[in-house]
Amino acid sequence: VSGPPRATAIPASGLLENNPFSITDCKADIVFLLDGSWNLGKRRFNLQKNFVIRIAQLLGIGPEGPLVGMVQISDNPKNEFNLKNFTTSKGVISAIKNVTFRGGSTNVGKALIYTTETFFTREKGIRAGYPKVVIVLVDGWPTDNMEEAAHLAKKSGINVFIVSVAKPLPEEQKMVSDPNYIEKSVCRNNGLFSYNIPNWFGMYKYLKPLAQRMCSYEQMVCSRTCFNSVNLGFLIDGSSSVGDANYQTVLKFVAEIVEAFDIYEIGARVGAVQFTYEQRTEFEFEQNLTKEDALSAVSRIRYWSGGTATGEALTYTRKNLFGKVKNTNMKVLIVITDGQSYDDVRGPAAEAHQSGITIFSVGISWAIEAELKAMASEPKESHSFFVRDFPMVSKLVPDIIKGICTDYSAKQQ
Repeated sequence: VSGPPRATAIPASGLLENNPFSITDCKADIVFLLDGSWNLGKRRFNLQKNFVIRIAQLLGIGPEGPLVGMVQISDNPKNEFNLKNFTTSKGVISAIKNVTFRGGSTNVGKALIYTTETFFTREKGIRAGYPKVVIVLVDGWPTDNMEEAAHLAKKSGINVFIVSVAKPLPEEQKMVSDPNYIEKSVCRNNGLFSYNIPNWFGMYKYLKPLAQRMCSYEQMVCSRTCFNSVNLGFLIDGSSSVGDANYQTVLKFVAEIVEAFDIYEIGARVGAVQFTYEQRTEFEFEQNLTKEDALSAVSRIRYWSGGTATGEALTYTRKNLFGKVKNTNMKVLIVITDGQSYDDVRGPAAEAHQSGITIFSVGISWAIEAELKAMASEPKESHSFFVRDFPMVSKLVPDIIKGICTDYSAKQQ
């Protein structure tokens, strides 16, 4: 996409209206920052609470779905309830009803820093692998600076949404310390994270589109990293020249790479294929949805023994391992081989590249450099590796992980 992102909020009825999204699919740790300032007043504060209650009713709150917490914005932030306190919509709704208006300044920056530093902890109910989402409700404008708070939130992997209600009147404009606070505060200034509601009285038509945005996991870019957003495939040479002892060294190498990634149902995935003249899927991306299960699956792979048809194995892996993937994770394949292929690797590798698979080739002992380069993605020098002996292969782990993260970052530009 060329050109800078637009600096205006997309109307609430816009971006995801045609998305066939089911709210029951929501998986996120969500904190609402409720505006409790004098600027809002008690009457509109209760309308704001009703708005959040309606969203809570849509979300399907539960231990495997979204969890909700709340902080009230005032002179100083107040923690109303934590993520772990309520695991049903009924419990959350009851807690919201009991929140009382505090009054004070609209110190949104202070509340966001507080939430970032103290709220998203294991003790308060955060769950590994779930996106961290903060919904900031502001009626009017903040009375403190948002820039530092927003930077800290992004750095901490938090997806910040701003829901702004009404706009300052012309005579109030001079009181606004930073007219561009929304663009500076949201996770990305692309329209998805900024949401404007004209007033609290016509708010209900905006409920479902906002709930959809909050739960659109694939769009939660501030919590997506190279460690939780890749489908990591391994194509492992099981030919006779490897031998059982060396094969165990290869599996240890695979496990060391897997160990670095955050493997969850909505995180990174791991799959593996072993090849000789034939191919065998050891496990697929849809299986082993925790790191422990993935590592266990790697340890259970049994050495096959046979010839070396790497080209056919690349085609098989592209179709049968990556071809079944439904998520939008970056596709990465690590090919590990110790010798020359009996068939051509160039055509199958090119087809894999064209289908969006990033290939790292790892050669050991008798592997052919030209084949390693042919399989590897560009730039070849940083995607192809060679070691003379099997015990040396573990030294490649840091460079491969770094390479995956470099490629991931480049794709986000």
